[in-house]
Order: sequence, then C-alpha cells, then structure tokens
Amino acid sequence: MDDEKIIELYFARSENAISETDKKYGKNCRRTALNILRSEQDSEECVNDTYMRLWNVIPPQKPLPLCAFIMRIVRNIAIDMVKRYSAIKRGGEMYDAAYDELSECVPSRENVAEAAETAELTAEIEKFLGTLSREKKRIFLMRYWSFMTVAEIAENLGIGESKVKVTLMRTREKLKQFLEKEGIVL
Repeated sequence: MDDEKIIELYFARSENAISETDKKYGKNCRRTALNILRSEQDSEECVNDTYMRLWNVIPPQKPLPLCAFIMRIVRNIAIDMVKRYSAIKRGGEMYDAAYDELSECVPSRENVAEAAETAELTAEIEKFLGTLSREKKRIFLMRYWSFMTVAEIAENLGIGESKVKVTLMRTREKLKQFLEKEGIVL
C-alpha cells in the first residue's frame, strides 16, 4: 500500500493504518530500534510507541514522505529510551564512542542538542552530506544516525572494517573543514 493510502487510513481512524504501517515499515523500524537499543524487547516497545505516536499525530499532520517521518520518530524514541534506562548498563559506551568521534567536528554533546535544533547547523550538515558519494554517506549515516558499530557497517556493506574506519575518519575531517568554512564555530 502506498504512503498516501496509509495516511488516509489514519485520517479515517482505521486500525488497519497501524497494521499497514507495520507491513510496510515494521522491519526497518525494528532494525533501527535494535541498532540503538541492543535489546529485542526494548526495540519492540519502541516500535509500539512509534505506532502510538503516529496514531496521535496523524491527523492533523500529513507527513510525506512517511518513511522519513516514521524513522525519525523511531530513532528519537529509542534515544530517549537509552537515556531513560541508564545508558551504561545497556551498552551506552557505544553511543559515547560515536559522540566522541564527532566531537572533533561538532560542538560538545550538550551543545549539539541545542545546535541541532537550529536550522543553520542542520542545513549545513545536510548540505555537507549532499557532497558525499553514496557509499560515504551511507557509512556516515549508519554510524552516526543508526549507531551501528564499525563491524556491523562493514558486514552490512560487504567491506572491510579498516575501510569503514578510514572513511569515517576522513569524512569527520571533511565535515569539520566544511563547517569551519561555513562559519560554524566548533
């Protein structure tokens, strides 16, 4: 079923909206939640919370593309769950490592949350991502959007871990240079 028809089901308040959403996007939602949460049970709870949030915001919103809207909700809920469940006990050092890697080219974690809310930083990062090749963009987003480990990225893309590490290092350096050139204070 296409996205517009799924959204129509939400507007009609049909319970089929959730089942159709799950058929089309459930696998991706679960994979994204699992990459962040590292727990099947928590991932399932995250996906269920995502569907509840969708039910509550559609209507009045009519989000297109629906996939991007859903994946952003899943990711935000999963990150909130990590914070809520004491990140260290549930593998939080993985997130610290990802943030530490980015600290060379973006402001500190406390400031990232504030800076990310500003349209300027978001627009500049999106512009930077547009300059990357498809493979480099995928590697970067898998690491810093989906919080996949280097090993998971390598396995998923069928490349060596060293290539992933080098690509991430070079991409972070390019991002730092790009942001400095655009006048973003680091």
